[in-house]
Amino acid sequence: MGGTKVTLEVADDEDTRRRGLMFRDSLLPNSGMLFVFSQEAIYPFWMKNTKIPLCIAFINSAGEIVGIRQMQPFDTTTMHMPFRPFRYAIEMEEGWFGAHGVKKGDTLRIPELPFP
Repeated sequence: MGGTKVTLEVADDEDTRRRGLMFRDSLLPNSGMLFVFSQEAIYPFWMKNTKIPLCIAFINSAGEIVGIRQMQPFDTTTMHMPFRPFRYAIEMEEGWFGAHGVKKGDTLRIPELPFP
């Protein structure tokens, strides 16, 4: 992403997606979590029990980033989601996408996923 190699944990079932990055004190540099859903839709994200300020990129099946949001620790009232369906989401430390030049409209290729 943005020319930087990242390490992503995969959350591809209901339990791992629900837990996400809860209860963690920090993330290693250039690491985060990839959320994988079975189909494109609009899924809400929130920050329950999440101590780390995060940013999230929402990605459709073609690999296009359809939205990026900043998320604050322990915020359980704000639902983070774009206005377009997505199939994947990547959470990184707050500001990571901007610092690496990654923006809405960019296309990502992740070898392990079925992007065209």
